[in-house]
Amino acid sequence: MADALDKEVRERKEREKNELYALDISGVEWHCAPGTEEHEERVEIAYLPGGAVAMRSSLDPDTVLRYTEAEWRAFVLGARDGEFDLEPAPHNGGLAAE
Repeated sequence: MADALDKEVRERKEREKNELYALDISGVEWHCAPGTEEHEERVEIAYLPGGAVAMRSSLDPDTVLRYTEAEWRAFVLGARDGEFDLEPAPHNGGLAAE
């Protein structure tokens, strides 16, 4: 039963991902962090239907990664929690993320 459920979840996620990458995003509005200049290297995101998000680098705007709402939420919550910190942060006792 668990194997069938796992297979069903994997298939659903694969379907969602395929649908997400099939979207025409040629007209989306790209956003970047406030205070960055047009010529600076930066990460840009675009909001897609269903809470999904597209992300690209300003240095390589033709390479676009797309995330489902669940993936994006997990990333943002992890970033807020310090999972991706490169330097020690005071909120976790000064310990670098492992």
